[in-house]
Amino acid sequence: MAAMAVSLASAMSNVSLGAPSCSGLRIASSSTPSVSLALPSTGYKRVQGLPYLSIRCARVGGVEVPNAKRIEISLQYIHGIGKTTARQILLDVELENKHTRDLSEEELTKLRDEVSKYMIEGDLRRFNTLAIKRLKDIQCYRGKRHIMGLPCRGQHTKCNARTRRGKKVTVAGKKKAPGK
Repeated sequence: MAAMAVSLASAMSNVSLGAPSCSGLRIASSSTPSVSLALPSTGYKRVQGLPYLSIRCARVGGVEVPNAKRIEISLQYIHGIGKTTARQILLDVELENKHTRDLSEEELTKLRDEVSKYMIEGDLRRFNTLAIKRLKDIQCYRGKRHIMGLPCRGQHTKCNARTRRGKKVTVAGKKKAPGK
């Protein structure tokens, strides 16, 4: 085990690590699952001279997308990209729907550039939170429903809406007085 750690350290000494802000690939040793290193994008093939290292996933839009799935499915791991948007991105980039691990570095760069045009992840979450906060501040009908934790889109709440209202809270009824 120690010999492998030394050989891993010596093998990795030749690899230069980029700036911390660069989007890299996650590389992990197949023989020891606890060893993982973040390297700048070097393509999806095995790292030359390191046969025991394999690439597990690529970063697109600040999210590590799975390598074993097709691009259309992998893109859906990014908050704000669904089926339709993923298909549109693939059409815009003119990529076929192949496995993420089979992408070349050039294709991956084009994909990252296209995804960066969309409002995704933190920006989208922040936008939605501020929109709901604005509704609450102006005290409109939808804002009041958000404040009360009730559905905003016209659903009935008499017998359903358990998801929005939360778990049922039982109220203790009046106890009967001892009979005379």
